[in-house]
Amino acid sequence: MSLQENLTADLFEVDKRLSLKPVVDFNNYLLNAFGEGACACSRCQQGSGDETGYAHQHTFSFNGLLVNRRFASTAGSDVLIMLKKAWLSYTKAELGTAGALDLEAVKAFVEPQLHVRVLPLFLASGLVREQDGEWLMQAQVA
Repeated sequence: MSLQENLTADLFEVDKRLSLKPVVDFNNYLLNAFGEGACACSRCQQGSGDETGYAHQHTFSFNGLLVNRRFASTAGSDVLIMLKKAWLSYTKAELGTAGALDLEAVKAFVEPQLHVRVLPLFLASGLVREQDGEWLMQAQVA
């Protein structure tokens, strides 16, 4: 194989870590963490969709599609478990549960079309909070 062919082959090789089961599971989790349409919980229905005063957002818009967080499967502890498994599988290192979270490192194993869902899910579940431009992991999540 010539040098040019070798370089071209490298361009098309996919990182094999992206096909590991915990990484694939995390991407599926991100895809299924939101249902179609606005939130229909009793609180949102009573307030006609006005989320003013909510600690965490219920309804989101991703690429023009209105979706709602599926509360039953997206508690902070659930999100953390899924993230820890994918992180360990992809990086071969334990994920620290306190301090700054490197969102770009997370996005390295998230399918590009799902990048818009990462931060909203992390914020809505209470897994992270923003402080001085950094995304900090919460020491304890529900």
